Amino acid sequence: MHPICRLPMIYCLGALFMVPGVATAADVSGTELSPLWGVPFAGILLSIALLPLMAPQFWHHHFGKVTAAWSLAFLLPFAAGFGLELASASLVHALLAEYIPFIVLITALFTVSGGIYIRGNLHGSPGLNTSILAIGAVLASFMGTTGASMLMIRPLIRANDSRKHVAHVIVFFIFIVANAGGALTPLGDPPLFLGFLKGVDFFWTVKTILPETLFLVGALLLIFFTLDFWFYHKREELLPADPTPDSRQIGFDGKLNFVLLAAVVGLVLMSGFWKSSVVFDIAGTEVALPSVLRDVGLLAVTIFSLKLTPAQVHVDNQFSWGPIQEVAKLFAGIFLTIIPVIAMLKAGVNGPFGPVVSAVTNTDGSPDVVMYFWITGLLSSFLDNAPTYLVFFNTAGGDPAVLMTSMATTLAAISAGAVFMGANSYIGNAPNLMVKAIAEERGIKMPSFFGYMAWSVCILIPLFVVMTLIWFRP
Repeated sequence: MHPICRLPMIYCLGALFMVPGVATAADVSGTELSPLWGVPFAGILLSIALLPLMAPQFWHHHFGKVTAAWSLAFLLPFAAGFGLELASASLVHALLAEYIPFIVLITALFTVSGGIYIRGNLHGSPGLNTSILAIGAVLASFMGTTGASMLMIRPLIRANDSRKHVAHVIVFFIFIVANAGGALTPLGDPPLFLGFLKGVDFFWTVKTILPETLFLVGALLLIFFTLDFWFYHKREELLPADPTPDSRQIGFDGKLNFVLLAAVVGLVLMSGFWKSSVVFDIAGTEVALPSVLRDVGLLAVTIFSLKLTPAQVHVDNQFSWGPIQEVAKLFAGIFLTIIPVIAMLKAGVNGPFGPVVSAVTNTDGSPDVVMYFWITGLLSSFLDNAPTYLVFFNTAGGDPAVLMTSMATTLAAISAGAVFMGANSYIGNAPNLMVKAIAEERGIKMPSFFGYMAWSVCILIPLFVVMTLIWFRP
């Protein structure tokens, strides 16, 4: 069976828990939890960070098993301590409300974008590379950071296949296309889409944080061009022969996938704009009809792309399922083990992470915009940025009408922190890992987990400090 054909079967898992006595809600009270429940989540993060360095062969062949082991290290003690009913309901909620929509969407974008081949041989000069990053940044807010990343990463790698030093190009691609570029619309990044579902106007983000986005993307492009210019002109950069011939004209193969890409965007917008009273209750998890139709539609788009795209396009693109399989396995464990961490954050000042939540409020009860930006951002660097956004959205009052007007700076800080700082680590945003995996498949030696963070600390953090002083100061 083709790997993508197994995805609908995940929906059936929810039915396994539809038995008498199963909890009617999947909410876990964070006030009852010890910070020790965060150990499995920390274990996955440390495994991602350390095992590729300490035991690369073991990690390459067994990262799925390691992730499963940490997942069971949370789920089994949780079931023993809080009961099988709550554990089952929590698992179903993580699957149906979070993981399945996430993996179905990025699989559709990965497949459709992988079915578009940009013909011809571009030559990776500093000017061309900077142009590709700028185009990707624009596309990211309209087709999502995942879609833009999967569309642009392959031609960028091919354009630079005659150069010796390419890792920095991929790092800046992650900074700009896989993260910062998605800050302007709810289509760009999942946190903003959650805000849209909560009532934030579709165009509010572009009207509010456009200056911050232009500053960050512009500064990164300038820094990248300067660095790439140095690599290109000051070192023995070019290989003796370019692996990609110049014989073919620039053009596109697999053009049908542009239509399917538009269908993906349409399905996502449909699920946000359409409010239906039809809701399916599965073990306490409510799944709305628009969400079901969106996910079924995305699966159909994925299958159409696979069936209708000429096989030669996938061959030319060196398309493989490796990157999406890595993301699917790692994020399955992340979405499961993050359950108690998010619950403890949701508990607010009464939970184990009370000091973190209290830090975003001034002594007079007003929001501390600086802390909203930095705490939302730093947590989004390692936690899933979508629920992190939601936690602080609710901490700030949760009323979109107020947050878009009198508290606009606070909501802007939350939005910017969640989207921009997803670039701080490989796990801050799903496209980060996918881009890394594709680059490594093509033979590019990417920085380690901490090596990548050295880049982000040296380049991104100073820019975030400047943004704080300009837009988010007290």
